[in-house]
Amino acid sequence: MNSIIVIGSGNAALCAAIAAAEQGSSVLILEAANEQEAGGNSKYTAGAMRFVYDSKDDLIPLLNNPDDDRLPNTEFGTYSKEKFQSDLLGFNDGRPLSLQQNLLINNSYETMLWLAGHNVKFDPIYSRQTFEKDGKYIFWGGLTLAAEGEGVGLVEAELNEFIRLGGTIQYQSKVTELLVENKKVTGVKFIDDGELKTMYCDAVVLGCGGFEASKHMRKKLMGDHWEDCLVRGSQHNLGAGIEMAMNIGAQFEGNPEGCHATPMDANMPNYGNLDIPHLDRKNYRKICYFLGIMINTEGNRFVDEGINFRNYTYAQFGKAILQQPDGYAWQIFDSKIEDLLYAEYRFWDASYIESDTLEGLVTQMENVDQQQTIKTILEYNNAVNKNIAFDPTVLDGKSTQGLLLNKTNWANVLDTPPYKAFPVKCGITFTYGGLKVNEQAAVLDKSDNTIKGLYACGELVGGVFYNGYPGGSGLTSGAVFGRLAGNAAAKK
Repeated sequence: MNSIIVIGSGNAALCAAIAAAEQGSSVLILEAANEQEAGGNSKYTAGAMRFVYDSKDDLIPLLNNPDDDRLPNTEFGTYSKEKFQSDLLGFNDGRPLSLQQNLLINNSYETMLWLAGHNVKFDPIYSRQTFEKDGKYIFWGGLTLAAEGEGVGLVEAELNEFIRLGGTIQYQSKVTELLVENKKVTGVKFIDDGELKTMYCDAVVLGCGGFEASKHMRKKLMGDHWEDCLVRGSQHNLGAGIEMAMNIGAQFEGNPEGCHATPMDANMPNYGNLDIPHLDRKNYRKICYFLGIMINTEGNRFVDEGINFRNYTYAQFGKAILQQPDGYAWQIFDSKIEDLLYAEYRFWDASYIESDTLEGLVTQMENVDQQQTIKTILEYNNAVNKNIAFDPTVLDGKSTQGLLLNKTNWANVLDTPPYKAFPVKCGITFTYGGLKVNEQAAVLDKSDNTIKGLYACGELVGGVFYNGYPGGSGLTSGAVFGRLAGNAAAKK
């Protein structure tokens, strides 16, 4: 029986552990955090997963409740392999699809079925991915399902399955070094109850996250301006897996400056806090900017808020905010779209100001050029094409005309009080640069040779994302590469 050590306990690590355990291996998870804080960034997600599917029939085997009475009135559309390819290419800055991206696409649906076969079930994302139209629930943006119980539910379901298969998890066990003998990884050194210990095994799977929680690594690899951004998730994702692997010759791949970074409430706490109820944690996000406009401290718009569906922009617009003066912005809405704003905008702790006039709203906005802000809003209002109907279920083409920076879709005139403005900053979720792996998720050295006995999955795998990603791809990537890594490790 092979013995496998998996480092980390989020979605990717747990998928690796399940895959190895189902092959008959003895699997131990070593997790640096305590039991409450374990689960990596996965616990902080909404649990959405993007994958290839042809019809509603492909989704039914994945559902927690296939008898949901809304299903007959739901149009899920399709999400083809070609569309997934196109979506990823849209963030590659001219690069062709990488091996890792093709692995993600080609294994996405099969991996979802595999998860469903391991007691991990999914629910349609009615609250965030549909708009009602003509009595139908219309899904948009190619993203349809989330794990039951969102990120926390996903991790709990995967952990329960791992334990059911005979696996063991050990908390507060920080791995500090990979052991190598005869050019093969043979074990790890880790700290257990303050004592440095050694444990040998047949293979190690790294699934312990990127470097987004490390100020030092962010500054070194991403630039000085990333040092002070807010961290949305786990404080334990310090890039340790990447550093340990590179210390034994692993190759770094991908865009070191790339990351998932999202608009967040400017007054959110730094780092995720699992003591806060799950619904409250996720409600610090502020990602309905496409229904209004965003203004920086100089009083100017700085992104095309309606360039595409939110799924394709929210992971990039955090960076756009960070690049503004003071790394700060305001999202402005009128009451016409109030019922379309996500629950996070009505969250009890949401930061916002409100007024019955635009002038009254702007006078309350701190840290902005108020005169320029009013000018920007009025110019935006005058530029809105009023001949096209607003339709949030499609790229409606309701745009502005004649501005230096036009809004491409969903451009409504701000004319219906009360008006609200929400202060936002950048919250980093995970980093894109990481370790280079092959089709078995084996880690490669600088000569593209495999480092025997070492595999990687999740956020520390490079080459999956470059300058953005379509929403829901991160968890799917973790599951795909976790399964690949666990299967390959178990066969060694």
